[in-house]
Amino acid sequence: MREVAIVGVGSTPFGRVEGTGLVELAVAACREALADSRVPRGQIQALYVGNFVGERLASQGSLAALLAGRLGLPGIPATKVEGACASGGIALRHGVLGIALGLYDFVLVAGAEKMTASPTPEVTAALATAGDEEREMRTGLTFPGAFGIIMREHMARYGTTREQVGLVSVKNHGLGAANPKAQFRRRVTLDEVLGSRLIADPLRLFDCPPISDGAAALVLCPADRGRDFHRTPVRVLGSGHATGPATLWETTDLTSFPATVRAAREAYAMARVTPAEVQVAEVHDCFTIAEIVATEDLGFFPKGKGGPAVEEGWTGLDGKVAVNPSGGLIAKGHPVGATGCAQVYELVRQLRGDAANQVRNAEVALAHNLGGTGVVSTVTILGRL
Repeated sequence: MREVAIVGVGSTPFGRVEGTGLVELAVAACREALADSRVPRGQIQALYVGNFVGERLASQGSLAALLAGRLGLPGIPATKVEGACASGGIALRHGVLGIALGLYDFVLVAGAEKMTASPTPEVTAALATAGDEEREMRTGLTFPGAFGIIMREHMARYGTTREQVGLVSVKNHGLGAANPKAQFRRRVTLDEVLGSRLIADPLRLFDCPPISDGAAALVLCPADRGRDFHRTPVRVLGSGHATGPATLWETTDLTSFPATVRAAREAYAMARVTPAEVQVAEVHDCFTIAEIVATEDLGFFPKGKGGPAVEEGWTGLDGKVAVNPSGGLIAKGHPVGATGCAQVYELVRQLRGDAANQVRNAEVALAHNLGGTGVVSTVTILGRL
């Protein structure tokens, strides 16, 4: 297979975006990515778009085809993919495979979501469709409730403390404060996290990501042509995609997501790197405990050591592996269909050396995107070309 490079990236700010619809958000991110890449628009041969709840919250289907038309890309194959909160990561995976297999030379990938215009109960109901509606969600389980259960199990089994989990929020809000794309730009203290409003015991408000609008986009081409279109192209070293149990009651270990483990194994093998070689990672911190579980599933730390790793500063900018220097979903925001592409946007900036919270000498980066309570995951490993 051919090696693949990312030669253009674009992203809107995340947050409450008034007066801008779903398609317009995606258009803005794509235009920025195309301009960043210097790839002539007429050379784009395919478009993949990640989106989760556009039909329900924005009353808009056919998103990929509409976006192709708005961008002046008539006639190209345009595909919308849906994989819950991992929709953006799956869209990128399809784009990478299209070039790797020689089907295309230039592919545009985007992720977008418009959520803040809908009432919170409606957003909650829409997000619940990422779970098994008939066999679990109808019992009244919400995703904060599910991750509250996961957090209690992790604390009971490994001795993870409430303070260690809360420090994930402190770290990510601190990093988000310096990110101009982030929804939340204010630091928080541990006391503020632990004293914030209870959502689903033991999770509190500052353990959760916000409802967000936003879009991100990427331009891909064969790696051997990367420098024709950007002075610092970034190579896709590895890509993994896997599924896992759709319900908590089918999950044999509540402190691990098999989809993440499988996707990571595939990506590491393809990239020919080990977890120890990753210097910076954007992981799917849909709740604070999810970041700790992800760092263990991805092999950064042994099982049960993710909590102490945060406490010791091993996941900070100068730690063993810098985790979520963007601020993560907790602080940057979580427009669900955009998140996977936005993680890669941030990591491309890291590998170029011009990120908001730059990690020194970053050469290998990892993006981890998760859907539902572990029903689907993608892992993408990037490196300097």
